Amino acid sequence: MADVQKDVPFKSAQVEALVVIKIVKHCSASFPTTATGSLVGMDNDGVLEITNAFPFPTVDVANADGHQNDVSSLAAAAPRAKANIAYQNEMIKHLKEVNVDANNVGWYTSATMGNFVSLNFIENQYHYQRDNDKTVALVHDVSRSSQGALSLRAFRLSPEFMAAYKEGKFTTESLQKSKLSFKDILVEVPVIVHDSHLLTTFLHQMPTLPETAEVPLPTSLNDISRDPARLPANPSFDALDLSIDPFLEKTCDLLLDSIEAHYTDLNNHQYYQRQLTREQFKITQWQTKRKAENAARVAAKQAPLPEDEWQRLFKLPQEPSRLEGMLNARQVEQYSKQVDGFTAAITSKMFAVRGNLLPE
Repeated sequence: MADVQKDVPFKSAQVEALVVIKIVKHCSASFPTTATGSLVGMDNDGVLEITNAFPFPTVDVANADGHQNDVSSLAAAAPRAKANIAYQNEMIKHLKEVNVDANNVGWYTSATMGNFVSLNFIENQYHYQRDNDKTVALVHDVSRSSQGALSLRAFRLSPEFMAAYKEGKFTTESLQKSKLSFKDILVEVPVIVHDSHLLTTFLHQMPTLPETAEVPLPTSLNDISRDPARLPANPSFDALDLSIDPFLEKTCDLLLDSIEAHYTDLNNHQYYQRQLTREQFKITQWQTKRKAENAARVAAKQAPLPEDEWQRLFKLPQEPSRLEGMLNARQVEQYSKQVDGFTAAITSKMFAVRGNLLPE
């Protein structure tokens, strides 16, 4: 991973607090349908500053026959749709007129329980990253954020995967040569939420009640650093709840679905291997028979028959793309990390009450 980070054109993504609020509001309002939008900003000394965002037009449900899957599929593919590309260019043109940062730096999308690694996600990011290497995809997990902690992550496609996707070959042979695995598909970029100095000063005044009637205002940021905000002791009894987290159950169900999809892809590849072995055996038999016929014809002083006719008579099956399997493996890894994070808190609670649960 460290070698991959060297090839990244920027070290982190700095997102303005107003942009975060816009993304959260749009994704929450569109839930459970996938929400997408465009990001604008600029690159500043290795930091990708995201200063504004605007959503893509919503999908017309009437034209999608009212089916939820069709609506979600159209919404997920919105960033590379021709109509939305024209809409994005028009919006950037208007932003330039009002002297606002108008450089496209990527796009954002919503997710549910970390379920964002898909072919649509890869195609959208490839569409942006192909034209501009300094672009990023922000993923906001609505389900995780509903627990009270903001879930906002930034991803890019690795240079190795960009080259492989441009070539369009994801066969076993090509993957072995390039040594590309599911871990090399995405590169996560650290996200930094940035507030203005005025807002930071205001937030430091809010947590506690003033000790005196007159509150001395800080003269500089150094005063705020020397006198940090003292948060009140707000007791929370949620930590004492011993019930299993419902998000853990949902994540486990999604993990099992991904594992089943992995076995389906594996069975398809094994079927291809059996078909290939069967056809190669037929070709070997035909070549052996043709060599025996040519040996008899040479002995009879006759012209030998061509031995490459098998290319016209037999057709080898085409190997299915391994891209879906790689994406599914990457999604399984994502779910596994989430399960590990959920079980850490639950296991600590179980050990805390273990003494009272066991009989003496």
